[in-house]
Amino acid sequence: MKERLSDRVNSIQPSPTIAITTKANQMKADGLNVIGFGAGEPDFDTPDHIKYAAIAGLVKGNTKYTPADGMVALKDAIIHKFKRDNGLTFARNQITVNVGAKHTLFNIYMALLNPGDEVIIPAPYWVSYPDMALMCDAVPVFVDTREEDNFSMTPDMLEKAITPKTKFVVLNNPSNPTGAGYSKEALEALAAVIVKHDLICISDEIYEKLTYGDFKFVSIASLGEEIRKRTIIVNGLSKEWAMTGWRIGYAAGDPAIISAIGKIQSQSTTNPTSFAQDGAIAALLGPQEKIQEFVKAFDERRTYIVERFNTIPGLSCIYPNGAFYVFPNIAKIFGKKTAEGKVIKDSSDFADYLLAEALVAIVPGIAFGAEGFMRLSYAMSMKAIIEGMDRIEAAVRKLS
Repeated sequence: MKERLSDRVNSIQPSPTIAITTKANQMKADGLNVIGFGAGEPDFDTPDHIKYAAIAGLVKGNTKYTPADGMVALKDAIIHKFKRDNGLTFARNQITVNVGAKHTLFNIYMALLNPGDEVIIPAPYWVSYPDMALMCDAVPVFVDTREEDNFSMTPDMLEKAITPKTKFVVLNNPSNPTGAGYSKEALEALAAVIVKHDLICISDEIYEKLTYGDFKFVSIASLGEEIRKRTIIVNGLSKEWAMTGWRIGYAAGDPAIISAIGKIQSQSTTNPTSFAQDGAIAALLGPQEKIQEFVKAFDERRTYIVERFNTIPGLSCIYPNGAFYVFPNIAKIFGKKTAEGKVIKDSSDFADYLLAEALVAIVPGIAFGAEGFMRLSYAMSMKAIIEGMDRIEAAVRKLS
C-alpha cells in the first residue's frame, strides 16, 4: 500500500526529536537506565491553579463545542496578555486559538502557501518548520547562521535569500534548538528588510518568558506599525506553563489571515479542547510568579551544563539566551574512533555512540540543519543532568 501514499506524505520525515524521545522511552521500558536529553518538555507539573480552572470548567459543563477559533473569554485573556507583556493592542478578530503552537504554525502555512512559494528559515531551525512547508508543496529556503554570530540571521543574510517567490520569513525568538535570542537592535534591522520587501514575518515566540541573564525579549511586532501589520505572532502555553499535553496555542495578526486559520481549523479539529481553554485563561490572567520559579531552576541547569561542556576535551558550548536547550559544538571529535574502531564521522554517529555506549539520548545537529552540533534539553532534574554529563564525558574520553 505504500505506493498509494500521497507525494505530500512521502516528502516529509517523522519529527526526529519525537522519534528519539520515543526510542529512549522504549529503552527505559525495557529496563535500561537511559537518560534522555531529547524532549523539549518541562519536567515541572502544570501549576495547580491552572488544573483547578480546567476541573471547574468540566464541573460547570464546559464539555461541548466551542467556537472553532477559541472561546471569547480566552481570546480576551490573550488580548490582555499582549497588552501587558508586549505593549501590543489586538481586537478579537485578530486572535485565533489552536491545538498547540505547532498546530497554529501548521494552520498558518496552510493559509498562506501555494505550491512553489518559498519560506525563509534560519538554520539551525526547529525540525518542523521545513516539513510544514513541504506539506504545502512550498520550498524551504535555509539561511545558515554562524555560532560566532550567536546563531542569528543578519539583515544581509536575509536580503540574499529573498526572491520573487518568497512568501514569508520564520523567526524563532528565542530559538529552538540553540536558545539564541535577538536583541531589539537586531530585530529592527531585520524588520527593515522585511518591510522593504513587503514580506510576512511569522514570529514564533513560544519561549518568550524563558530568558536568562541580561537578555531582554522583544517582540518584532512591537517595533512599529509597518512591521506589526506584516507579522503573525505565534505563542502558546506549553513551555512557560509546563502545559505541553494541554495543546493550547494561539496567534495574533492580520484579520484576513486569522479568519483563514479559523476556516481551516473548522474543517480539521473543529476547536481546541473546551476545558483546556479554561485552564489557559487561568494561566494568562492568574499570578505570573510561578514562571520565574521555573526560569530560576532552568538557569541553574543552563549554567551547569554549559560549564561542564566547556571542560570536556573536543567539545564547546556557548550560553543560550533563552528556551531550555544547549547546542554544543562537537566538530572537533569527528574523525575519532570508538573502542571498537568505528569512526565518528558526523553528529548522527555521535548520537548513536552516546546511546549505545553511555545510554544517553541526544538529538544530532543535522536534524536541525546544523552538522557539527548536538541539541540537549535541560528541562529535566539537576540530578539527571549531572549523571548524563558524567556519562557523556566518560564516553568522549574513551574516543581515540
